[in-house]
This record gives sequence, structure tokens and C-alpha cells, in this order.
Amino acid sequence: MAKKIFMPGCSLPSYNPEAVKKTVAYLKQVFPDMGAVQKCCGKPTAAIGQPELFKERFDMLQADFDKVNAEEVIVACQSCFGMIKKGAEGQKPVSLWSLLPKIGLPEALRSKAKHSDVVFTIHDSCSTRYEKELQDGIRWILNELGYKTAEPEYTRENTRCCGFGGMVVPANPDVATRVIKRRVEEFETEHVVVYCAACRASMMGVGTKSWHILDLLWGPVVMKNDDAPDNVLASPVKAWMNRYKSKANLIKCMNI
Repeated sequence: MAKKIFMPGCSLPSYNPEAVKKTVAYLKQVFPDMGAVQKCCGKPTAAIGQPELFKERFDMLQADFDKVNAEEVIVACQSCFGMIKKGAEGQKPVSLWSLLPKIGLPEALRSKAKHSDVVFTIHDSCSTRYEKELQDGIRWILNELGYKTAEPEYTRENTRCCGFGGMVVPANPDVATRVIKRRVEEFETEHVVVYCAACRASMMGVGTKSWHILDLLWGPVVMKNDDAPDNVLASPVKAWMNRYKSKANLIKCMNI
């Protein structure tokens, strides 16, 4: 049974199932026995103060981990990273962003964007503000791809929230909008790269052109005049359809 499993989280599969598929396919080349789990870590229920419901949901996730004898959980979501690190019994979370520098990128992707005329501002996720190896990994990936980057005033351990954290969007959308507008006003370039699909949705919601780092990894090279991908997370129906597609792709990649 699998000792390593990949867990893409909720937001990323809802946004880009094709990127999830390509990521899993590549990881399977490196770790042929790797398994996968697509399930919520329960962070939203914890954020709104429902500890019993959170425990119920995390216990379901823990049961899936135990079922496949998982020891390491490769995660693409920073919230999942934190929740597993804090609450899992016997499983170690490994960020995809710190793993990729260790295993390398596919040769065909290296320096593919060296002729891009875009300078991407890097937005760090606030939920992993103290995970330096993870943050270094993001910058390594962008450098390997050949993209030019810029740092905002508040970056890494001093990064600011995108406005999505703590379930603020449904609880107080006006506050969420003020938070994200304050954040994007710091950016000195017109293009932003994130490694959280929820962060990207927040920025797209106020008209900021932003890309998830997996868009850059697996998608076409971005040039200044290119439009950012659609804000799929703004449509619950499309988001759920994408999540089903992602899970079907995971099952297919696992050959089960």
C-alpha cells in the first residue's frame, strides 16, 4: 500500500483539475507507488468555530490516510499543510513547493519562459508565513521556469492576508474586499503569482491579473498582453464540476 500520497486540497481541484492531473502524473513518475486522496481537511469548519464538526471531518480524512498506510502526505494547499501538521496521527505533511526543488522539474519545462516579458509579483500565503523552505521552493520554481519576479513590501513572514482567510468572505464581504485591496495596492507589477487558488480568486475579484504557480508550470508561457485564466471559483457550479473532474483524474492516474 502507498506510503506517500498526494492531496491537492479543495480550492485547487475546483479551480484547475487539469493542473492537478499533470502534477499527479509527474509525481507518479518519481514515486510509482504513490497514492492520492481528495478530501477536505476541515479547515473551514475550524475557522468558523465548529470544533465538533471539524473533528468529524478530520477523522474522515484520517481514516483515509490510515486505509492506505500513508506516512507522508504531499500537499498543494497551505491550509491542508497546517491542519495535517497539527492534527494528523502518524502522517507528515510535505509541501509540493518544497518537494519540487528536490526532485526537479521535467526537463522540457526548464527555462521555457526565459523570453517572457512579464515580471510577476510573488504573493505568499499567510497560513504558511513561517515556512521558509516552502517559500524558497516557490522562488526556485519560478527561476527554473525563467520568469522574472518582484517582491512586495510585505513578503514571506511579513506577508499580508488576501482577504479570504478565516472565512471572512461569507461572514463580512466588505471587510474581505478592503483587505484584498490593501494587499494588491502594494504590488509594483501588474501580474501576480500565487500558490493558493483561494488567494488567486480574491485577487481576481478586485480585477488583479493573477496566476496560480501551476498555471505557469503546466500552462503556456505568459506574456504581458495575455489575459489571466477565468475566476472559476466565483461560480460554485463550475467549481464543483471541476472538483469532480479532478477526482476522476486522480482515480484514473492511480489505476484504481
